[in-house]
Amino acid sequence: MTIGGFESPFERELNPNNRWVVLAHLLPWDDIVSQYIKVVGIKSTGRPGLSPRVIIGALIIKHLGNLDDRETVAQISENIYMQYFLGYPGFSTEEPFDASLFVEIRKRLGADSINAINDRIVQLRAGSDSYRHAKDNSEDEVDGNDNQDGSDSTNQPKNDGRVLYDATACPQDIAFPTDLNLLNDAREKLEEIIDVLYDPELLEKKPRTYREVARTDYLHTAQKRKKTAKDIRKAVRKQLAYVSRDLRTINALLDKYDRIPLQWREHRYLLVINTLYEQQKQMFDTRTHSIEDRIVSIHQPHVRPIVRGKAQAKVEFGAKIHVSLIDGLAYLDELSWDAFNEGSHMESYIEQFRKRHGHYPAEVLADKIYCTRANRAMLKERNIKLVAKPLGRPSAVSNHVSPGERNPIEGKFGQGKTAYGLNRIRARLKGTSESWIASIILVLNLVKLAGEAPLCLIILVLNSFSALKIKVLREINLVIQKMFFRPQIIQI
Repeated sequence: MTIGGFESPFERELNPNNRWVVLAHLLPWDDIVSQYIKVVGIKSTGRPGLSPRVIIGALIIKHLGNLDDRETVAQISENIYMQYFLGYPGFSTEEPFDASLFVEIRKRLGADSINAINDRIVQLRAGSDSYRHAKDNSEDEVDGNDNQDGSDSTNQPKNDGRVLYDATACPQDIAFPTDLNLLNDAREKLEEIIDVLYDPELLEKKPRTYREVARTDYLHTAQKRKKTAKDIRKAVRKQLAYVSRDLRTINALLDKYDRIPLQWREHRYLLVINTLYEQQKQMFDTRTHSIEDRIVSIHQPHVRPIVRGKAQAKVEFGAKIHVSLIDGLAYLDELSWDAFNEGSHMESYIEQFRKRHGHYPAEVLADKIYCTRANRAMLKERNIKLVAKPLGRPSAVSNHVSPGERNPIEGKFGQGKTAYGLNRIRARLKGTSESWIASIILVLNLVKLAGEAPLCLIILVLNSFSALKIKVLREINLVIQKMFFRPQIIQI
């Protein structure tokens, strides 16, 4: 079969039920592009930049398909539906941009901008801001201030909705850190810096590093199938001595220069290795294996160990995130590289819910770590029901939450880690890793909204008719909910 004899589908119309066509019609591109322009800006001189829709759409394609940067660019140049999603006027075999540009895109956008885009997209589920606030005001006018709905007399909107809270770790794509391997990596990097600093005009003889002997000592222990604690401690002591010698050599070389002749990357490595050596020396002297702000990778010094205590992985190395799940849609509440107790931050999560939706939730479903006495009192003060195990002895009647009610948010984490790479963040920089995680949360919501595309499109059309009265919109909304959320789903 030749290329000329192969039947091409390009003369046919695109399938309107394709996922990329559905998403192209679903997303509010004008709002997304405006959010991008707020962060990046518009170039007034020079070569015109890429279309913001192409940049943001390529980022969505990358994480929705769990692809690497090069594969994403290749897929776009080969897939006509992806090009329709990106707003192309016609099919093109050229790549939209170089794959290395993805790093700059993640740097520019950042997690905050992607979260803002995510918040704007998920508003399709409930409608536009003007419609939601008008609906709340209309309900206040109908209900009055007689305090029949449980709210106070200060026009406080009544609580509504149910939110699920949980936190998880997002492991980085790094080798499992051991003291011996970390010191060996640091020693090899210091030897490279010594090669850069050595100048025959300043020193006749190059300082000795004993790199071959140090490498042999490292492999002698590292290649053992079974290593005793005595073997490991002896090997660590030797590598500490080699690293200390290299650091002294580098300091002596730097004293001979008027200005530091290192690139910013090499200087950054030098600072990280100095801190790493101090930590490893302190743990070696005190015979401990933990220290505050412990460095587990010289290439990604921002990564910290997150203790989980689970059977599969007791300790993970990466960022810890807190997510709230509302009607199947996920919101990234907090992202931190240091371990934190999510139960102590619950009040801030509740206030974030109010900031997004204009009111407090009616119910909060959370794990045992959130159910402290202080949090219970805080929720009771805001008339929020905590769906969790009550304090005291278990009653004869089971009136607390069943274990299965928290399955949606656990399933959301499983979906992100299994299908979209949340369990292996392959970005190296701190900012790009945060953008990577926020993009996966955005993709999880897009997958959810794509399954509800008919409902979201109808709500979007209704909200475009601002002349309609609020009461009419409310009645139409109830009809739509009965159509789409009854047990027998209607196929449209």
